[in-house]
Amino acid sequence: MSNYRIDRAGLARCFAALSNPHRLAIFERLCSCCKPGTSCDFEQAAKIGVGELRTGLSIAPSTLSHHLKTLRDAGLVVMERRGKRVECHVEPEVLAQLARFFSQPLGVPND
Repeated sequence: MSNYRIDRAGLARCFAALSNPHRLAIFERLCSCCKPGTSCDFEQAAKIGVGELRTGLSIAPSTLSHHLKTLRDAGLVVMERRGKRVECHVEPEVLAQLARFFSQPLGVPND
């Protein structure tokens, strides 16, 4: 049995934030590292500019900002300003927590 305890409230915030199709698409885009068959380091892969995120989503900049704020408030995304550019990346610990949650056998209590 693992010493890991599930933060159910934190996971619920993550799932609520990801329940919107646009936020899920933004999160997926941020999670995608490099094209299959290529290699890249974390700095290359994990940081995407806010303007780049909007490409192909057909949403207004203000709507993108709202969705990013929701993802950030849920702890899924980190945003950093670099001059005029705002870069975003997925919080690695949250991905690890989600992976642990989904890799647990069903019906096994974790508290």
